[in-house]
Amino acid sequence: MSESQREKSITLIAAAAVLAVAIGLGLNQVGSGFASRSSEGITVTGSARVDAKADRAVWTLNAEQVAPTISESVRKVEATTLAVTEYLTDGGVASEEIELGSVSAYPQEEYSNGNSTGRILNYRASRSITVRSDDVELISKLSNQIGSLLQSGISVTNYGPQFYVSKLSQLRPELLKEAMADAKIRAEAIVEATGGRVGAVMSVRSGPFQVTSPDSVDTSSGGFYDTQTIDKTITSTVSVVFKVD
Repeated sequence: MSESQREKSITLIAAAAVLAVAIGLGLNQVGSGFASRSSEGITVTGSARVDAKADRAVWTLNAEQVAPTISESVRKVEATTLAVTEYLTDGGVASEEIELGSVSAYPQEEYSNGNSTGRILNYRASRSITVRSDDVELISKLSNQIGSLLQSGISVTNYGPQFYVSKLSQLRPELLKEAMADAKIRAEAIVEATGGRVGAVMSVRSGPFQVTSPDSVDTSSGGFYDTQTIDKTITSTVSVVFKVD
């Protein structure tokens, strides 16, 4: 065997040895990875829900009027605001529960082929009226019956009341506790079927609360909050990792 052939053979043997070591190390790391995963326990999601009623209503209306002059539009919107507040107070809303926004007015220009002609057609004035009340049933009724006010010629935009559960923070601890108990029951059902036993909690992650109308399936990754209905269902979830013995 020539000197060059001998050097080539030595190089091939060395390369094969390095490759074998690398493969061995790689397999060892793969094996370690699988072992680590098998020791991570079991992850289970638990949930709890409770029915609740809204106890806070926020209702926004907007009085609007259009007139040839700015002063007339403002005068008309003030008269409309007075008519709306009288409707509310006559219906049982306390005056201190009514908040009036500032009056705004702006000109409405004439347009031709998408371009302003510079001519002012009229002025539109508006004023917001916001009701904040704990009597959610009363606010719901007045909102549904506001057609009688519209029929009398009063121009007002009804954005509809929004209903909230003010004691949501007080319900959270108990719901989370029940969701944890539910997660453990589920984990035990899964593990016992394979002859194992659920051990200690390794980690817990709380999911966002979902406040929905009854029987709704609406959810959101950041939490869902329905404000359209008085009756609500509040759901909490937890993701728990249990050790498996």
